[in-house]
Amino acid sequence: MIEGLSHMTFIVRDLDRMTAILQGVLDAREVYTSDAEQFSLSREKFFLIGDIWIAIMEGETLPERSYNHIAFKIDDADFDRYAERVTRLGLDMRPPRPRVEGEGRSIYFYDDDNHMFELHTGTLDERLARYAKGLEAVQ
Repeated sequence: MIEGLSHMTFIVRDLDRMTAILQGVLDAREVYTSDAEQFSLSREKFFLIGDIWIAIMEGETLPERSYNHIAFKIDDADFDRYAERVTRLGLDMRPPRPRVEGEGRSIYFYDDDNHMFELHTGTLDERLARYAKGLEAVQ
């Protein structure tokens, strides 16, 4: 039986740059670094974002960008503060996609290795309730 999410691993060229992104945007707390030791496929670091375990490992960048992404929940009151963090680190912020009202707001950005992240203000329950009302004008 699946108990929940264990961890997410991102392959990155530069562990230090990704550390700056995770800590600078997502308030990640570093809990482990392999330094010169190697227990897995390559050097790695572990972080906690809330109670979510994020692993980063040295390796090759993704060859291209896609809409595949991981989304983190943020409060709507913090939206502008997070957008500023993304901008301050010089990350490529994607324009928001069209949305129906009540679906929440999102900040989409790419790291230096073509991984997409989303900071989203809505919840699944809010989205399902909105979709149950049917299609109305898209924002």
